[in-house]
Amino acid sequence: MRIRAAAVVLSSAVVLSALALPAVAQASERADGATKLRSFASKTSKTVSPKDSLGATKFSDAVINGGKDIVLGVTAKKSVTVTYTATNESGIALTEAFLWQGTDSSNVDDITGSLGTDDDATCTESTTQQGVYSCKAVFNIDPAHDFADGNGVAGTWKLFLGAWDLYANASYNDDVTTTKLKRAATLTVNASPEPVKKGKTITVTGKLSRANWTTGRYAGYSTQPVLLQFRKKGSDTYTTLKTVTSSSTGTLTTTTTAGVDGYYRFAFAGTTTTGSKKATGDFVDVQ
Repeated sequence: MRIRAAAVVLSSAVVLSALALPAVAQASERADGATKLRSFASKTSKTVSPKDSLGATKFSDAVINGGKDIVLGVTAKKSVTVTYTATNESGIALTEAFLWQGTDSSNVDDITGSLGTDDDATCTESTTQQGVYSCKAVFNIDPAHDFADGNGVAGTWKLFLGAWDLYANASYNDDVTTTKLKRAATLTVNASPEPVKKGKTITVTGKLSRANWTTGRYAGYSTQPVLLQFRKKGSDTYTTLKTVTSSSTGTLTTTTTAGVDGYYRFAFAGTTTTGSKKATGDFVDVQ
């Protein structure tokens, strides 16, 4: 599945060729990710395995989105910051960053998604350690555009970093670290009747949905375990009462016995492709 993104295709061979070009020669290409990557492909190296890092520049301490999953709804754009350290005794002229998904970065048929940055990463050399640079790249992600071709790209993505030193020597690493890119979830709850007599039955209903990037809407998330939780009035802590499984349309229905005044909510832990979510508690007055 090919994903429309800021950078349309990513491969180690492609980026290798880019890194073989002097930074100055690449400057005019950065406004258009597709043009940039096509220009990269003109000087492909076929002597290096895509699963190996290349060059003297070493990348370390990479953190994507502050170490948190990237969770996206259907319309809201999100800026994701990636920080990393690049080290080269010869100095660094420029670094490039990509997020990509797939099994082999040297083969476009094995790449299921790619994202580039609108601007070059910014790198600042340490004042105490020569050749050590603190870098930051920003990915502006638009789910309505970047993932309109399908939801299958939700899951694990890898960070690809490349660099030129001050002598235009190239380096790259296509798997510096990973992140989870997930579909956002929504969760509702309603507890009734309100008020209710102590010892009587309370019916709790709701719905679990998640973002569908293809349709641009939220749709019910079926057969998922969701916790029914209760917080006593005056307390800050929720306790779990039971686990409820969402229906084929994402609906949730269960019952519990009224004890004391308090708040009922559903809580979803999330999956490898969908973010976690907690509903806002619904208060029930017990008389």
